[in-house]
Amino acid sequence: MQTKLNYRRTFFIGLAFLSICAFWQMYDNIIPLMLQNTFGLGETVTGALMAMDNVLALVLLPVFGAISDKISTPLGKRTPFILTGTVLAVIFMMLLPLADNRQSLILFIAALFATLLSMGLYRSPAVALMPDLTPNHLRSRANAVINLMGAVGGVYALIMIKLLVGDGKRPDYMPLFFSIAALKVVAVGVLLITIRENKLRREIEAAEAESVEETAEKDSTMQEQTVTKKDAFVQKTVLPKEVKRSMMFLLASIFFWFTAYNAVTTAFSRYTRVVWKMEGGSFADCLMVATVAAIVSYIPIGNISARFGRKKTIMGGVLLMAACYLAAVFVGAYHPLVNIAFALIGVGWAAINVNSYPMIVAMSQGSDIGKFTGTYYTFSMAAQIFTPILSGFLLENVSYRTLFPYAFLFAMASFLTMTQVRHGDVKPEKKQSILENFDVDD
Repeated sequence: MQTKLNYRRTFFIGLAFLSICAFWQMYDNIIPLMLQNTFGLGETVTGALMAMDNVLALVLLPVFGAISDKISTPLGKRTPFILTGTVLAVIFMMLLPLADNRQSLILFIAALFATLLSMGLYRSPAVALMPDLTPNHLRSRANAVINLMGAVGGVYALIMIKLLVGDGKRPDYMPLFFSIAALKVVAVGVLLITIRENKLRREIEAAEAESVEETAEKDSTMQEQTVTKKDAFVQKTVLPKEVKRSMMFLLASIFFWFTAYNAVTTAFSRYTRVVWKMEGGSFADCLMVATVAAIVSYIPIGNISARFGRKKTIMGGVLLMAACYLAAVFVGAYHPLVNIAFALIGVGWAAINVNSYPMIVAMSQGSDIGKFTGTYYTFSMAAQIFTPILSGFLLENVSYRTLFPYAFLFAMASFLTMTQVRHGDVKPEKKQSILENFDVDD
């Protein structure tokens, strides 16, 4: 049985996720600028279009994930989706800067919709490839590697934005899009060359079967305690009333803090241009600082959670973010100290993400964990659909300066709902590997 994680293999598996994260980082920051500066769309319409990817994700991610479970090809279950989706996404995304340069709104909207469909085609299969090709007992460490690679992809996009987006109201975005498209092609090309999905899947399945047999031989009572798969699906444990109450308050908290955080990340490029008078891609510095700060803080946050508990760590992270949002209300122009605030926001966001999903899982013990995992993503995506529209309406009809008060109020709302969470605060076990501290779902 494989007892150590194959980091080289995991790195290659994570290349698709790296390219996906790079795209979404660019999408969140650049598409709103195109919609407003080139096509003159208002904040509300821009916010609605920016929410379209999350609306499509609610439908596409489970559908294509389920379809990829059922197919079998010479390339495997997931690889055909990754290959096809990447090729289509690269083709359609390169039409976006072309439409921007030609000021063709029809071409832009059509290309945007096709790009989002293409991304939705392979997002779930790309994520599912890791557990497919990793033994169960090593998936935590593998997921840590995957998440780190996703963060690297996001940082790459921010660097490209800073280097390739010129000054002026309507810069040429073609070089930026080409840099992201090139990353996608290279990353998935290397994945195809290095990962033989069917071969590796057979090896993992054989190793897992051997592990089960060894465990059964060592524990003679296991057979008596084991239920069949059919029985396992039938048996459901109804959550106690008080646990269900904690679950609902935690889900409300998830909705509120995603509402606050996503409003800032989606509108920040426009906010800095209008309020802070920043030009080009210089706004990316702040977002890059927040991303790097989150990555660096994962290990200390894991230690803090082990000592003080998940709930207190989350609430501390929420208060830290809220304080930074409140401070930003009084900033009239960019100052280097802003980067410190964004670093603290990154730390607070990491504190939330490291602990919130494990609390959901802890409360769902004995029930359908997959169901509650889906519920977690439903609430986070719902927030990311809701907040660009509402915050965009306020930016357009009230003032751009409503952005940080808006984020502050929703962050504090999440703090208040978290005070009502009474369950799921199980201290994590001591990590066997430093990388496990990076194992988060966001």
